[in-house]
Amino acid sequence: MMEYKGYTAGPIDFDPEENTFSGTVAGLRDVIHFEGSTARELSRAFRESIDSYLELCAENGQRPDRPFNGKILVRTEPELHRKAALRAAAEGVSLSRWISEQIESAR
Repeated sequence: MMEYKGYTAGPIDFDPEENTFSGTVAGLRDVIHFEGSTARELSRAFRESIDSYLELCAENGQRPDRPFNGKILVRTEPELHRKAALRAAAEGVSLSRWISEQIESAR
């Protein structure tokens, strides 16, 4: 997985006709695209695309879109909330940790 300045590369595609790899940065509303013919070129293009995006945002006085920060607001029925909290307590972990583990196991 490629990461740079808090940004993460999304899926990488290969175009056999052009002999290039390409991808976008994951988790953003804005689209940051990058491509290269080798892994080294792809990695460099990934970093350069993020740097260019951040520079463009600064020049235009706009706040750059940021990747997910790991905070999720979950709304659910009170009884389901209670069940989850009791289950987390029984397992000796926080509710947040328990929910994270449930999400992880859903992969």
